[in-house]
Amino acid sequence: MRKVLATAFVSLDGVMQAPGGPEEDPTGGFKFGGWTANYWDDAIAQVMGGIFSVPYELLLGRKTYEIFAAYWPYAKDDPFAEALTNVRKYVATSSKAPLGWRNSIALHDVPNDIARLKREDGPTLMTQGSSDLIQTLLEHDLIDRFTLLIYPVVLGKGKRLFGSGAIPGALKLVDSKASPSGVTINTYERAGAVKPGSFALGEPSAEELARRERMRREG
Repeated sequence: MRKVLATAFVSLDGVMQAPGGPEEDPTGGFKFGGWTANYWDDAIAQVMGGIFSVPYELLLGRKTYEIFAAYWPYAKDDPFAEALTNVRKYVATSSKAPLGWRNSIALHDVPNDIARLKREDGPTLMTQGSSDLIQTLLEHDLIDRFTLLIYPVVLGKGKRLFGSGAIPGALKLVDSKASPSGVTINTYERAGAVKPGSFALGEPSAEELARRERMRREG
């Protein structure tokens, strides 16, 4: 059985839209495409190199697939380009149009197809970008591990990593580091259900009881 790793570039307020360039995804009037570019440094390159140094196959949404397919086959001087072309790529899409990039396989019943892939033996299934696909994976509880590169920037609006369909759950931090440019790189694994606690007084004050009553009425 294999795991799904979601790797994402996110702002401090959780936006993951168009990290690589202005033309990547301007939908919704997003004006900050390329917001990660000026933070790239050797530490980030080392982390990304480590992520791609182990056996993997890609899970991509259709839009991210099209971005990759229009770029990587033409990046002749980048040694990473050949690896991405040769690796198997599973693409979540409702379209029946053929996928022209080598080793690309369409997934039309995404939750069931990915659940099936997870039950098989094989390398890690890894997302890149693909904010819409990630929402489906979150909704169906299919992500086992997150590696989040969190950038010191607030974008205000845009497509977010954790949308309304995310299932509540606890995560365990298994690795954390910071790059010289201020990007924090955190890796989390699933850690069961959310376990609420309380810092309330054992004997709540009259003011606290009145406050709770107001909250109940206003809720």
